[in-house]
Amino acid sequence: MRPAPTILHLDMDAFFAAAEQAAKPSLRGKPVVVGGIGPRGVVSTASYEARVFGIRSAMPTAQARRLCPNAAYLTPRFTLYRQVSEAVMELLHALSPLVEPLSLDEAFVDLEAGGVPPETAAVRGVGEQLRRDIRSATGLTGSVGLAGAKLLAKIASEAAKPDGLVVIEPGTERELLGPMTVRTLPGVGPATAETLRRAGIHTVAETAEAGEAELVRLLGKAHGAGLYAMALGRDDRPVVAERDAKSISVEDTFEVDLTDRTRVRSEVLRLADRCVQRLRAAGRSGRTVVIKVRNYDFSTLTRSETLRGPTDDPAVIREAAARLLEMVDTTGGVRLLGVGVSGLADFTQEDLFAQVATEREAEETAKAAAAAAAEPAGGAEPHEAEEERPRRWHPGLDVVHEEFGAGWVQGSGVGRVTVRFETPWSAPGRVRTFAVEDPALRPGEPLPLVRGGPTDGQSSEPAILPKFLSPEPGEDTGSEVGEEISSR
Repeated sequence: MRPAPTILHLDMDAFFAAAEQAAKPSLRGKPVVVGGIGPRGVVSTASYEARVFGIRSAMPTAQARRLCPNAAYLTPRFTLYRQVSEAVMELLHALSPLVEPLSLDEAFVDLEAGGVPPETAAVRGVGEQLRRDIRSATGLTGSVGLAGAKLLAKIASEAAKPDGLVVIEPGTERELLGPMTVRTLPGVGPATAETLRRAGIHTVAETAEAGEAELVRLLGKAHGAGLYAMALGRDDRPVVAERDAKSISVEDTFEVDLTDRTRVRSEVLRLADRCVQRLRAAGRSGRTVVIKVRNYDFSTLTRSETLRGPTDDPAVIREAAARLLEMVDTTGGVRLLGVGVSGLADFTQEDLFAQVATEREAEETAKAAAAAAAEPAGGAEPHEAEEERPRRWHPGLDVVHEEFGAGWVQGSGVGRVTVRFETPWSAPGRVRTFAVEDPALRPGEPLPLVRGGPTDGQSSEPAILPKFLSPEPGEDTGSEVGEEISSR
């Protein structure tokens, strides 16, 4: 334990939802839910306005819609979130060389390693300046916790939410932790909490009073001893600059159960390709291929195969995933599929089978391309061969119109797509409706949340408007009078 609160924990406030509100002036001050929008979707983040209705992360979107049907339900835009995260992490790295990211919106910082004096006034000043810098660079808010240990810094940032700063002075840990529920402590999930409840232990203070021997008897040596130390406020874990990933994986949940074996196989191969893309983007290779299959009844199976050496060859990983799928019965219906690679390494091992598979895949691709080129000459109508699948416009995604400029999809259906045209630094925009195949409408890229953007070094005023400039919840923003059908 440190004698000064020099460990900082930053947690951005309702990150995904707040980013969407900053990007969409018409949604500021209104309930926003980001996540899967289909009938089997899950809430990723809910704005504070949505949380008032009881909506929480990991809640089924269908349940969230019942609780707050008038909220804006948006598809995640990870490109934007990563851009904002990079800007925030750059600010953290300016404070110290020891920054431990936990996710896109959360990180620990060792201020002592950055040369900050081990004094409460000094670290508090750094924390307040960090909050101002984040607001200036991104238009968003973050909560900061400062303490002498990682456990306490994280608890402090949670207590500071939203948009606040809390310092836990060394020596006050037990007084602060005592009345908190035992679920506050890391590693205490529902099962552990139930075991402790049966023993009459509900709070952190009661956990400490139980003693190490009793906790070891209840939970085992490693877990019990560790929990006892945390209940006393003891946490000597250092801030680690690099957190090595143990695996890389992707998965998809389907709106309708997949029962066609051919479709299931094609989805597994597609997921394998996405997994390889992530693997290569991280500069890694892997030795063990894993597939995950969740059936119609929520039962989940995993199968794995360990290769002779680490690889990032898409053909090898695709073939391994396909072999693993043959070991799973999917006739009842599949609601989720996933493909992952573990046993990561920084190099690849040449594999004869990989070379053969790659050559075979290239040959098959060439044959398919030649057959597709010859198909119109064989009697098919040219317009049938060139016909594309209808574009899908998911709520919240960026679009650009040749006449009206940048906007975002508010909704779509029955061959129409409704777009609100506004930018992060504009007033709430007007709404217009187009045919889904309108050639003037195309997908766009996320705009920076502040004018100039966080990547070009320019500063700007926050994107979030002051309350006296923001529209009131019942104020007309043109959503009705601005709606029209494009003549295009």
